Amino acid sequence: MPTAGAYTDPNHTMAPDGQGFAQITERERGLKPRLRSGQLSMIAIGGAIGTGLFLGSAFALGLAGPAVLVSYLIGALIALLLMGCLAEMSLAHPTSGSFGAYAEFYLGPLAGYLVRYAYWTCIVLAVGTEVTAIAVYMRFWFPAVPGWVWVILFPGLLVAVNTLNVGVFGFIEYWFSAVKVGAILAFIALGSFVLWQRSHAAGGATLLHNFTAYGGFFPHGMWGAWVAVIVAVFSYLSIEMIAVAAGEAQDPARAVRRAFRSTLLRLVLFYLASLALILAVVPWVRAGTEASPFVRVMQELSIPAAAGICNFVILIAALSAMNSQLYIATRMMFSLSRAGHAPARFGSLSSGGVPVQALLLSSLGVAAATAACVLSPRSAYLVMVSVSSFGALFTWFMIFVTHYRFRRRHGSPPGFRMRGFPLTTLTGAALVAAVLATTALTPQFRLTLVFGAPFIVLLCIVYRLRLRH
Repeated sequence: MPTAGAYTDPNHTMAPDGQGFAQITERERGLKPRLRSGQLSMIAIGGAIGTGLFLGSAFALGLAGPAVLVSYLIGALIALLLMGCLAEMSLAHPTSGSFGAYAEFYLGPLAGYLVRYAYWTCIVLAVGTEVTAIAVYMRFWFPAVPGWVWVILFPGLLVAVNTLNVGVFGFIEYWFSAVKVGAILAFIALGSFVLWQRSHAAGGATLLHNFTAYGGFFPHGMWGAWVAVIVAVFSYLSIEMIAVAAGEAQDPARAVRRAFRSTLLRLVLFYLASLALILAVVPWVRAGTEASPFVRVMQELSIPAAAGICNFVILIAALSAMNSQLYIATRMMFSLSRAGHAPARFGSLSSGGVPVQALLLSSLGVAAATAACVLSPRSAYLVMVSVSSFGALFTWFMIFVTHYRFRRRHGSPPGFRMRGFPLTTLTGAALVAAVLATTALTPQFRLTLVFGAPFIVLLCIVYRLRLRH
């Protein structure tokens, strides 16, 4: 577990040679520090509360049944360990290159290259998952309209928002996130009230009925619960953007500490409480992917217009997550360019301090989503999740490895530290490695390694060829 405080490095131990990490920080200068600490927390929540909760939970329910609560709890443990590692390194080195720059400095240039490109690809494809989910949500109101229409229509506005200065982005994302956080709280309150009424009327007999009535709490055994951890980890994806956004924060130390305290606690509460309510109201065997489980709950409760309102909120959540992911993918491509691993134009900045060229390139996820929707409109979401999961798992694993080297070099940092090192860091790395290995044994996620392993080999080849020239 971490402890917080002001990080100081009076002996400049962070620089093993000359200027050390300061060279990377200087290389990535130009972005404007306009994000306030409250905005940073909301941006992280906005990225992580998206389709993973509202739509991906349907897939997880199908894999694990009621044991999905265990799956998301394991995912939360991994996320907690990851955020602790990132908080330590972000306080020492606040820069938009974040964990890509840390891997470059502590593990070597090749590691930094691989982490940045794997993560950028993951997020670009994750943008695609949000867009394909939007097509699913819009089918609720317009079942006859092809999904690719929405895939093209909605992202244009978000790309325009991201071309503005980061302060405008932070303001819009703050209120996007506030809407969905408020909606989740209202959902939890309403669902709890209805369940209490039902339980009271039935003498307490129905409250936990759905948790055991359809094959028990572990209907697919422990293996089903473990496989669902893949979806859980993907659902928590984007909490690591706290480290990226710290490079544009007005007060990085305060912003990172505040974000760490609030973000994960809220995420665990929202995910576990919401899923528990869904399981209590709707039998897990009826959880499908044609609509969000949240909408199904509203339909079950027969509250007038509630399903439509819930679907609207979920649409906002997907747009919010996509907005955050466009931001973080843009900054990662900017860092790649400034490191010399991408064309120089992607490292250029507009007058407002925004890497617009990198943003336009990062919008390719929308094109991928469009193709997926056209080719396979019913299974597009799961395909996009499977492919993009590799970059997420690879990056999280490398963050733990980087943190291990970070702590071995500098000892226990005085400002913010993970208790239990090295056990906590090694546990996080082992869990992520196990989840990644599990994808090879799971038909629904076999594309993860089928795509990911050759992709890493290709990156290594390209890197070596670039060095040769």
